[in-house]
Amino acid sequence: MSTPHRRRALVAAALLAVGTLVAALLNVTLAGPASAHGSVVDPASRNYGCWQRWGSDFQNPAMATQDPMCWQAWQADPNAMWNWNGLFREGVAGNHQAAIPDGQLCSAGHTSSGRYNALDAVGAWKTAPVTGNFKIKLYDQASHGADYIRVYVTKQGFDALTTPLRWSDLELAGQIGNTPASQWTPESTGVSIQVPASAPGRTGRHIVYTIWQASHLDQSYYLCSDVDFGGGGPSPTTSPTTGPSPTTSPTTGPTPTSSPTGGPTPSTPPTTPNPAGGCTATYRITGQWNGGFQAEVQVTNGGSPVRGWSVSWNYQNGQQVGSAWNATVSTNGTLVTARNVAYNGTLAPGASTGFGFVGSSGATNPVPGIVSCTTVA
Repeated sequence: MSTPHRRRALVAAALLAVGTLVAALLNVTLAGPASAHGSVVDPASRNYGCWQRWGSDFQNPAMATQDPMCWQAWQADPNAMWNWNGLFREGVAGNHQAAIPDGQLCSAGHTSSGRYNALDAVGAWKTAPVTGNFKIKLYDQASHGADYIRVYVTKQGFDALTTPLRWSDLELAGQIGNTPASQWTPESTGVSIQVPASAPGRTGRHIVYTIWQASHLDQSYYLCSDVDFGGGGPSPTTSPTTGPSPTTSPTTGPTPTSSPTGGPTPSTPPTTPNPAGGCTATYRITGQWNGGFQAEVQVTNGGSPVRGWSVSWNYQNGQQVGSAWNATVSTNGTLVTARNVAYNGTLAPGASTGFGFVGSSGATNPVPGIVSCTTVA
């Protein structure tokens, strides 16, 4: 074969090999399972509820006291919340009790290399109020449909505050059989369905345990929701949230490369408090990491009793405030203004309060030179 013919043959063979590889890759991509799945959104599953309440503010240290079970879950693995729709096992073949040991029901038997283990933690998870006859709402982002959905409730007498969940603690409260996604309620992304459940004679705190057997393959979801039937004494309940709807969440989300609380201490000293209107404000950086920082401001009333305060400062290096806690923060260009919230505006003479926030920054992040404070008498 002449050299030109040999070259053409080699080129043709190479193109054929590339084409075969591309086709194979496309086939793998198109045949793979959908990247989005689902969860029980009402009453919210543990990790969906933690994402719903704190996903936009997950580094807020106030979570440690306001929502301690979610706090420990975020600290253990934030991806358990970013991937609230991925708590499943594959290949169980309906043998749920054999696949998942007692004490590991809420993590689906430590699925996904232990990502969801913190959901098994025993304690005062936030609860949603329900009655003896209620419905669970399951949101299916990928329109898998269901071979079946089974809803269990813990037996009366089960103590969710002190006892790990076992299979023997559960009673079947409701179920549906094979239901294709076409029979579910359309959502802007995916579909949802409500499953009626009946749990008479329950009072106080309980766990609702939902098993969703998806139809597209042998994929089983195991979802713990904490509820309160009433009549059983006080129980921390879920506060209303204004967070995004479930359809706005990606299957995976950003994981901070380092936590603000673990960042280096600032080399720049705090600002000198600047008296103005009877109060002083001290700004300090509590942690920094690549592209971001966490700061807190202490407000002290130096005069007569006040019923409100505001603090303002200017950033000179393009810093931006992200999420804040214990204050309402607004920005106008470089000017940042923080105002008290309902529960920390009233200050007696000499009393102090504080607020914090996380923000973004460039290469330099100096403490603002002047931090002014004014009060409402």
